[in-house]
Amino acid sequence: VQLQASGGGLVQAGDSLRLSCAASGRTFTNYIMGWFRQAPGKEREFVASVRWSGGSTNYADSVKGRFTISRDKAKNTVYLQMNSLKTEDTAVYYCAAKFLTIAEFDFWGQGTLVTVSS
Repeated sequence: VQLQASGGGLVQAGDSLRLSCAASGRTFTNYIMGWFRQAPGKEREFVASVRWSGGSTNYADSVKGRFTISRDKAKNTVYLQMNSLKTEDTAVYYCAAKFLTIAEFDFWGQGTLVTVSS
């Protein structure tokens, strides 16, 4: 499995940004795709996930109502639409994947840096 994240950048508080994660290497029908982030000096934390088949989603409380995760099956791409960004959203964002029956995400892409200035 290869995951290629992109779309990070420097934005101001209140702005929007969309991250993309291009996935390849297998059929993802029975996979869950996720976004995680790691802020400076902090541990990596879960942001959102989407089931490839069916599209059911989960979000961290800190991003509910502001972030939306989605997937485009035709493009094999997962998106994270981030609205109303806050300075505390500043982090390196990682996309990840796991098989449905596996407890932990075990495929990871490289990170993309999101910096939100005040």
